[in-house]
Amino acid sequence: MPLLLGYSPHPEDLGALDLACQLARSDGESVHAVTVVPQVWPTVVAGHTDREFEAWAAETGAECAAEAATHLSAHDDVPAETSWVSGRSVPQALLDRAATIGAALVVVGSGDDVAHGQVGITSKTDRLLHSSDVPIAVAPRGYQAGAGARITRITVAFRGDDATWSLLHNVAQIARRTGASIRVVTFAIRSRPMYPRRVSGAEDMVHEAWVQQAREEQAKAAEHLRTLGFTDDTLTLAVAEGRSWGGAMDALDWGRGDVLVVGSSSTHRLSQVFLGSSAAKVVRHSPVPVIVVR
Repeated sequence: MPLLLGYSPHPEDLGALDLACQLARSDGESVHAVTVVPQVWPTVVAGHTDREFEAWAAETGAECAAEAATHLSAHDDVPAETSWVSGRSVPQALLDRAATIGAALVVVGSGDDVAHGQVGITSKTDRLLHSSDVPIAVAPRGYQAGAGARITRITVAFRGDDATWSLLHNVAQIARRTGASIRVVTFAIRSRPMYPRRVSGAEDMVHEAWVQQAREEQAKAAEHLRTLGFTDDTLTLAVAEGRSWGGAMDALDWGRGDVLVVGSSSTHRLSQVFLGSSAAKVVRHSPVPVIVVR
């Protein structure tokens, strides 16, 4: 199944393209890059002045498809093709093309309002996350995977509920197929205490109980993963603690070849990807590419 790459016209940041090729290379897939150009009005404009706009859009689309093909040629070990479509909504046009080609994943880049190395959710990506029934991969701004790069470790954000147990099992299958190791991470944010510590240590007790519960659930997850063939060399468990989401993320080691997989909100319709509040914070503070899965 191909991976759909949302290719922006004349991008300064090729992080999404690098990530798409890295993911495709890791799993023996192909990349289909598509650019969305503006669509003309469905009714004919007096004097046919809309024909000039239509011609311009077609010319721009063709130029972008050729440009994407040039950039993809640097990853000549990954089968790729390019195209362009017209549409009034970029997210909807991408989702329509993903459905047409049977894409397994949609890959997009970050906005330019975040620092290099950070994941930035643009308004278009936010719409994708609210509407997609396939996973969405987001590359950090300025992401560079490097020639021949593959995914070597998959970190799974694990809550221990039914939804993330299903997510973990599915990711494990992909990790085994691609030869990547797997890391199971539970985030434990120690919020600011409501009362002075000399008055009450209840917040600390609750936090420690939560961490202990998380470790017990992770032990069960490790036992399951070992039945699938994972060993101590290919399996890691971690509880990321911090007083903020950024601090918890910084408590983990990250390297080249890492990707973070986050499940969508379990309170939304299961047919769509949708970021809950915790997942959104994880995504926003991730220093590596993120894949959001329903």
